Amino acid sequence: MKKNLIYLLIATSLLGVGCSQDFLDPVRDTRVITAEEIAEVAEFNPAIVQGGLDGLYNFLIEPSGVTGSRHYDLGQKGVDIWLDLLSSDMALSANSYGWYQNTANLVSTVDFTREENRIVWTYYYKVISTSNEIIAQLGGNNAVPSSVEARHIYGQAKALRAYAYYYLIQIFQRTNDLSQPILPYAVGDDSLNNPAKVPASQIYDLIESDLLQAIDLLDDYTRPSKDKIDSWVAKGLLAYAYSSKGDYASAKNICSDIINSSPYPLTTTGELAFPGAGSGFNDVNTPSWMWGFDLTEELGHQLVDWWGQMDYYTYSYAWAGDRKSIDTNLLSNIPAGDVRRTQFGTSGTTNRMPINKFFDPARVAGQQYVITTDLIFMRVDEFYLLYAESAAKTGDEATAKDVLKQLLESRLGGLANASAYVDPLSGQALKNAIYLQTRIEFWGEGKSYLAMRRNEASVTRGTNHVFRAGETFAFDSDELSFQIPQAEILNNPAITGQN
Repeated sequence: MKKNLIYLLIATSLLGVGCSQDFLDPVRDTRVITAEEIAEVAEFNPAIVQGGLDGLYNFLIEPSGVTGSRHYDLGQKGVDIWLDLLSSDMALSANSYGWYQNTANLVSTVDFTREENRIVWTYYYKVISTSNEIIAQLGGNNAVPSSVEARHIYGQAKALRAYAYYYLIQIFQRTNDLSQPILPYAVGDDSLNNPAKVPASQIYDLIESDLLQAIDLLDDYTRPSKDKIDSWVAKGLLAYAYSSKGDYASAKNICSDIINSSPYPLTTTGELAFPGAGSGFNDVNTPSWMWGFDLTEELGHQLVDWWGQMDYYTYSYAWAGDRKSIDTNLLSNIPAGDVRRTQFGTSGTTNRMPINKFFDPARVAGQQYVITTDLIFMRVDEFYLLYAESAAKTGDEATAKDVLKQLLESRLGGLANASAYVDPLSGQALKNAIYLQTRIEFWGEGKSYLAMRRNEASVTRGTNHVFRAGETFAFDSDELSFQIPQAEILNNPAITGQN
């Protein structure tokens, strides 16, 4: 329906283009609007394409957007839960309804017929496909839109395409081998598309090119709300891409820019955990949030939502019996004086659940029905820890330790405590500490899996997992990456085998 409306707008706009020879050509089939004509009209009337971009942003958080019915099909935040479970930092500690049992039990990731693989694959390729349509409508991959509005739409579409490809690499490639063929390459141009798997390096080249262009095009963009990508979000995505392919020098530079030049401050001690002032990861207006979505009553999100799977204070599976808790091993590594330890319950049914990190502010068990708590996609704290990681991995330990202390000062109760923890560290111990702090800081935000892959770590499950407690898995084991789904294998003869 949205696409039909867009083309209706295009057709209406074309009526006012003027009587050029092209439109009067009696040989031409005037019922067909060419890509060139769409690009020409969109250049001076970007509202034609803006509707498609807005629809794409809505898709990122759309309940059951791929399947139309499944309660763990939640867009990016649904993927975040799957990745947190694979990292083992999130434990499925009670399993009453079964939505996540096949992922928590590491069954879906070794069976390409399972629908989890199809949902993840289809979600990201739909983002890519829609981004490609928007890029084509504005002139194609090599276009240079001249109007300000068209430039901003084009830049966002390039960034969204890069975002989707970045996650596909992390989720569907077992190793970090840049030469390994991993994914079909679709950029909306038949002369460039490749339905066969292309090397990871080719995908990373596209991600880098798209994001560098997006950063440039969005340099003067003031977004109307945080659900839109601006230049800082694009820089954040680029920092992740650089670090994930091992280019830590470039990642370090981007992270430094974000920390020192962006308008986003660190999340404060009070904001980190209830009962602090402004506490809880539930409000897109939190100053440290760089990218997030404001959920309102008008959107009508209810049970089929990230909050419907995670929050004890929402009418949710978490409240009703599907508990998502912090892994006992990870919790044991958070000292008593660390405010982040207080993010988790300590007794009863809510023991180890994130009741003081993610919660409806009313704090009545199972009460929030129509969801108005917001969704977080990115916050500036990520780039403090990624900066520290990048500095440590490029041999700049002094910078790594300084940045780590900046973040930990408000977590550990002051600079003296942060210094006592950080100053003795060096070499691998420093890298290990940064990785541990990344896992603690971003529990439940979908980032631990990305860090696990970057650090090529192994994970050992604690005692509170319903499935496979106590087992250890390497980052490149079969169980910790998703499979190219059966439908793609059957419908795309150019794809042979898994990664």
